[in-house]
Amino acid sequence: MDAAKLSELKLFVGQCEANPSLLQNPQLRFFRNYLEKLGAKVPAAAYAKNEQPKATEWDKESGEDSDADMPELEEQFGSPKQPDTNPKAWEEEIPEVVESDLELDDEGVTAPDNEPPQKMGDQSIEVTEEMRDAAQESKSKALDAMMEGKMDEAVSHFTDAILSNPTSSILYANRASVYLKMKKPNAAIRDADAAIKINPDSAKGYKWRGEAKALLGEWEEAAKDLHVASKLDYDEEIGVILKKVEPNVHKIEEHRRKYDRLRKEREERKAENDRQRRKAEAQAAYEAAKKKEKSSSSRRPGASPGGMPGGFGGMPGFGGMPGMGGGMPGGMGGMPGFGGMPGMGGGMPGGGPGGIDMSKILSDPDLLAAFQDPEIMAALQDVMKNPANLAKHQGNPKVAPVIAKMFSKMSGGAADAGAEA
Repeated sequence: MDAAKLSELKLFVGQCEANPSLLQNPQLRFFRNYLEKLGAKVPAAAYAKNEQPKATEWDKESGEDSDADMPELEEQFGSPKQPDTNPKAWEEEIPEVVESDLELDDEGVTAPDNEPPQKMGDQSIEVTEEMRDAAQESKSKALDAMMEGKMDEAVSHFTDAILSNPTSSILYANRASVYLKMKKPNAAIRDADAAIKINPDSAKGYKWRGEAKALLGEWEEAAKDLHVASKLDYDEEIGVILKKVEPNVHKIEEHRRKYDRLRKEREERKAENDRQRRKAEAQAAYEAAKKKEKSSSSRRPGASPGGMPGGFGGMPGFGGMPGMGGGMPGGMGGMPGFGGMPGMGGGMPGGGPGGIDMSKILSDPDLLAAFQDPEIMAALQDVMKNPANLAKHQGNPKVAPVIAKMFSKMSGGAADAGAEA
């Protein structure tokens, strides 16, 4: 089925649901008959005063109202949820998403060391052979101290080596390993950073920095560094550390995905509630305006059933077309851009009771759909207050065709009335 036709059909059905009295129109009786043949429950408002609702096939067979068993069904399955047209019903306070505590394996995590930074050396100096030899000698002493478990002494000797040759990446990496044995992860990270700065492919630098971050419980950063170290120069010790780090990383990632999803769902729910609230407000405003217009037209003296006393009294949602009192002399004689509405010979004195068939407008699904657009409604009200304002809406591609179609139907109704007279 053509998409445009399908859209028009949906719009028409929606209008019938909102205003079943449209089905009183003789031109739409075929649709009401079709619904009755299907066994549908057609509202009483769809029938004129001189018509009686037809019993459905279900009613004939059961001999009772077709909804008689609904309480039992509702008790078992719950009442069907209907859209709430009360704007306040959509103002619920949606609670913030509160993240639960994440349980991780923190065994071996240590408190951060906050000692003053260690001496790093000046990497911009030119290193001589004598300085390199001195650095190598200090490095040997540091390794001996490590073998004897004298970690403070090892740090001191590595520091001497670094000051003699501050451009050696391996010296910083070696001192970082000593700091890790001393449970000083921040000091180890500073040395690992220096080693990586000098040599971006320092596998030891990434390895010790990854282990230091694991000691601090920075699991994702630790895994990142350890994977880089593994690619540069894999050793079994890296694999052992990753076996402890990666389960925590997976838990963190899953936790993050879960709450990102919940926050997104909350925002979508807020947006949907806001949309439903605006829809309910618009519907409530429309119903109030229609009720007010109906009330005012029924009180207006000389009002005809169509609600057009002395002018267009009661087109729902238009607020009336005041006046036209003695009509529009000489007709509307050629509205610019619309080819004119010839004749209407001297206007419509007193509003021409019955001169305009409002059913032609109210039964047109395109016009009914257009009347829901605030921009079109504002333009129509502007023209109704002062027909001369029509000129300023001619250039609006949304408004102009609606006004043209509406006035063409009004013109047709007036012409028919004149023929009958």
